[in-house]
Amino acid sequence: MPRQNTPPSDYPRAVLHQIEQLAQNIVIARKRRGESQAQWARKLGISQPTMARIERGDPSVAMASYVMCMWLINQAGGLANLIAPQNDHASLEQEVAKVRARRGKSVGGTKKLPDMASPSVVSGLAALLAKSELEKI
Repeated sequence: MPRQNTPPSDYPRAVLHQIEQLAQNIVIARKRRGESQAQWARKLGISQPTMARIERGDPSVAMASYVMCMWLINQAGGLANLIAPQNDHASLEQEVAKVRARRGKSVGGTKKLPDMASPSVVSGLAALLAKSELEKI
């Protein structure tokens, strides 16, 4: 089956902007460390031209190369936490809406429901969702 890639020209402008900001931050981090593109390329196991493409914000460079740059900058940082289930607010809001709808049906819509979007409820739902996702693994 042929590969279907979206050309970068079709990416949302906001995505391209994020990649550009990432590239700028990578350049700043490398220069603050007083290292060359060639030095970073060696550390990352990529070519110097690929390092230059990363620093230009080329969206066609493999995601792993960008992630390696971020890891080189902050090895303690948790990149995966950016999209961890408990931080996926859109999904949490959908879950809250589902619970509200179910509770509304079960009580005939006459009983006042607790505020399901309160921080404590959302935090509790996030913890439950994260736990259930981990149990699936």
